Amino acid sequence: MGDKAILTEVLEASNLTEAYVDLTAKQLIKEIRHVGDDFAVRYSNLDDRNELGEPTDQRSPDQEKTFTVDEAVEALGFGRFQLKLSILTGMAWMADAMEMMLLSLISPALACEWGVSSVQQALVTTCVFSGMMLSSTFWGKICDRFGRRKGLTFSTLVACIMGVLSGMSPHFYVLLFFRGLTGFGIGGVPQSVTLYAEFLPTAQRAKCVVLIESFWAIGAVFEALLAYFVMETFGWRALMFLSSLPLGIFAVASFWLPESARFDMASGHPERALETLQAAARMNRVQLPTGRLVSSTKAGSDSRGDIVNLIQPDLRKTTLLLWCIWAITAFSYYGMVLFTTVLFQSHDECHGGLHSNGTSLEVCQPLTRSDYFDLLSTTLAEFPGLIITVLIIEWFGRKKTMALEFAIFAIFTFLLYFCLDRFTVTVLIFVARAFISGAFQCAYVYTPEVYPTTLRAVGLGTCSAMARIGAIVTPFVAQVASERSLSLPIGIYGTAAIFGLIASLSLPIETKGRQMMVSSVLSTVIFSCNLFQDSH
Repeated sequence: MGDKAILTEVLEASNLTEAYVDLTAKQLIKEIRHVGDDFAVRYSNLDDRNELGEPTDQRSPDQEKTFTVDEAVEALGFGRFQLKLSILTGMAWMADAMEMMLLSLISPALACEWGVSSVQQALVTTCVFSGMMLSSTFWGKICDRFGRRKGLTFSTLVACIMGVLSGMSPHFYVLLFFRGLTGFGIGGVPQSVTLYAEFLPTAQRAKCVVLIESFWAIGAVFEALLAYFVMETFGWRALMFLSSLPLGIFAVASFWLPESARFDMASGHPERALETLQAAARMNRVQLPTGRLVSSTKAGSDSRGDIVNLIQPDLRKTTLLLWCIWAITAFSYYGMVLFTTVLFQSHDECHGGLHSNGTSLEVCQPLTRSDYFDLLSTTLAEFPGLIITVLIIEWFGRKKTMALEFAIFAIFTFLLYFCLDRFTVTVLIFVARAFISGAFQCAYVYTPEVYPTTLRAVGLGTCSAMARIGAIVTPFVAQVASERSLSLPIGIYGTAAIFGLIASLSLPIETKGRQMMVSSVLSTVIFSCNLFQDSH
């Protein structure tokens, strides 16, 4: 009678009482069960086959089987779907790299047009990274709450519009305002790594995430080429316009991006996750595991995107060390990019300058085509840095790879202390930049792997925010402190890399070969197991 009463309430709410009034509870359940096979419709607590005496062997074997997103992604492998995703997310990285490389190219031109000081030149970079720092966690929470695709689309659209407006600035401080807003939009671009990594099988994840960073290298090289052909003829405003276009192209192309299946499961939309995985399976020409797609955690949004969870006991040490690593890596990487321009623009023949005494940036000293060519040469270091990282990351593991690359960067940076000719300085910068670029890419591999799905985007967002702090400080070392002595930035960057080496080796979790975590609960279990193994 209890079953009949429950079913009567359901039928009355659906205006179906008259049609089914004469059926027994067992007959009603059978009727409801055979209405259709669309799993998006569920009747909670009505599947009482055992209680109603129905034999259990009548259940479909496929209905008993289940699979998770992890198992589906492993079944997908790497195919056409991932290749398409690589190109789309790679476009975002290419556009981001162009905007970042732009910062080192426009400073001499601004000094010539508006007579800005070295401190004001540093403020251009600081404003961009301040906007990125303020927005990184914001876009992370947006992506965790509303989806990776929506967050990426809006962030790149904002960056594109503000980048175009920057090129129309009538005054230096108007330029600072629009560059800050450009940075606010660019702060969401790292979420493309989150989306990309969530569709990669364990065996290929590290190599693929590093390879997607090749688009960053392409963007940086393309920006240097663009400056080589555009700056002397059309000026810095034209370069800003052209540098903003790829962001707009990606914003349009992002409508073809799939939403993360892990996000859909975590947000309580398994039907959407299944549709995405089925589309990926068709594109890769493979079969998904049989059965019903399930999540290993309870769906809901209460704990998603919560920054406080990043410093829970099981993740606190990892989070704090990652914040240090990201800050040091960005400080060193962007510092070397800016410092290269300072060295080539300087009058110190011992450190790459082509003229006599002085290192002042306050006078109008535009870069020549020879300078742009040497900048292009050092930018090409991104490619060997990526290749080396791809080759060793699965052999050494994430932690040791980062530590090794920090060590080599420190060595070649300290070598710049000596009085050397322009060619030797260019070679040393090339090697140093290759390895600090590799360390940066390794951090991008490690971070999405170490955090569970519910915290992945906000975890990457907070790490990105810490990186921006390092990038905010670095122009005052590369462009301002260098006025006192070119040796001062060299010592600071080399020492910072040593601290990065120590932090990398101190990370408590090695993510090599580990599946991506769904929840912090599962992460806690694995963390505890790792501690147990380490202690025995």
